[in-house]
Amino acid sequence: MYQFVTPKSRIPLQNFLNQEGTEIYYESIGTGPGLIFAHGLSGNYLSWWQQVSYFCDRYNCVTFAHRGFYPSKEISSEPEPTTFVDDLAALIEHLKFDDVFLVAQSMGGFACLEYGLREPSRVRALVMAATTGTVDLNSIHHQKMENWVTWTQQMNEVRANLTMQGIHIAAGARLAHEQPALHFLYREIENISIGIDRAALLAKLQQMCCLPATTLAQLRVPTLFIVGEEDVVSFPGASAALSTIVPNAKFECVPNAGHSVYFERPQTFNHLIDSFFTSVTTSALST
Repeated sequence: MYQFVTPKSRIPLQNFLNQEGTEIYYESIGTGPGLIFAHGLSGNYLSWWQQVSYFCDRYNCVTFAHRGFYPSKEISSEPEPTTFVDDLAALIEHLKFDDVFLVAQSMGGFACLEYGLREPSRVRALVMAATTGTVDLNSIHHQKMENWVTWTQQMNEVRANLTMQGIHIAAGARLAHEQPALHFLYREIENISIGIDRAALLAKLQQMCCLPATTLAQLRVPTLFIVGEEDVVSFPGASAALSTIVPNAKFECVPNAGHSVYFERPQTFNHLIDSFFTSVTTSALST
């Protein structure tokens, strides 16, 4: 009879960080450089299960739930997204990471981009997946933005139709039809945080989008933008445009994928990040 023993490095450390009266839940697993994943509006720390299992043999993978997202807590009635970057900074300090790799999905990009601008020397690399963070899209002057208004009008109708069909817009029609079990899991992860008024939180996030795009020319952090070709939530052209502003940034568009490439196409997503991190590390060693 076989006896399977899980190495201690594969057992996640579960804990809460007390941040100004708010408890931020996080998990840490694996050994190596610090790698923090910041989830989107529909997720929580569980969203990254397909990434943690891939990277934890080489990185100290940290997942957390933004304040207000289960099982984290919020002292006010609704999460205040302006505090997300301070929560991230406190978590990095708490874990005693001198520097980190950051992977952000959608809403997670608000905190990660702001932290990268605030503490560039402490971010080894930044991945912005389906997100432009706090950037004001009206300030992006690039040919990639030419179809933005038309795209927005079209996607308003698409999102309404998906919702009528019971399809989660951040998961997408392709995921719902091709991988219905994953679509179900995606929605269940969202439903864990039942107390959040996501419409109100989204409105607050939109109010935060006032950073001039030209500011990103000062971002001295190796950055990879990843989008899904079929994203109906975030305009892919905006990420492509920003990749031309951030010094030496890279841009990847994944075909047959929607807003949540990390969930829908994890093998492709993980490979892109893995290769990017390797190139960043190699470059740093050669300088």
